[in-house]
Amino acid sequence: MRFLVVGAHALAANGRPRATQDLDLVVEPTLANARRLGAALADFGFAALAQEWRRFAEPDRMATLGRVPLRIDVMTTISGVSFRDAWRGRLEGKLGPHVVGFLGRAELIANKRASGRTKDLLDLALLDEVSELEPR
Repeated sequence: MRFLVVGAHALAANGRPRATQDLDLVVEPTLANARRLGAALADFGFAALAQEWRRFAEPDRMATLGRVPLRIDVMTTISGVSFRDAWRGRLEGKLGPHVVGFLGRAELIANKRASGRTKDLLDLALLDEVSELEPR
């Protein structure tokens, strides 16, 4: 399945951790990927949502799994960045034996700017702090 970790966990992967109450994922909105996501949802006990797997091939869809602080938001679209561009600019990290993709720095900045919420603008300031600390 093609997905990327976005939001605060992507901020952390880009060098600036902050507290968060959920895990945000963006999935590639294609039928083939939506089918794989449906199978994964079924495997994890979300059978009713898994039956609606075709919705994950459509733009601007979101599902919330669980509750804070163990909440996962699965989205098919994020502000300011296409999945294609996000995938191309991704960072990769290891989680156990798995390679996981995170939203890359340029795409994270574009996403935070496009979202424009107060917390996203504050995240941009946190990223600026990391830039100031990097050796030149």
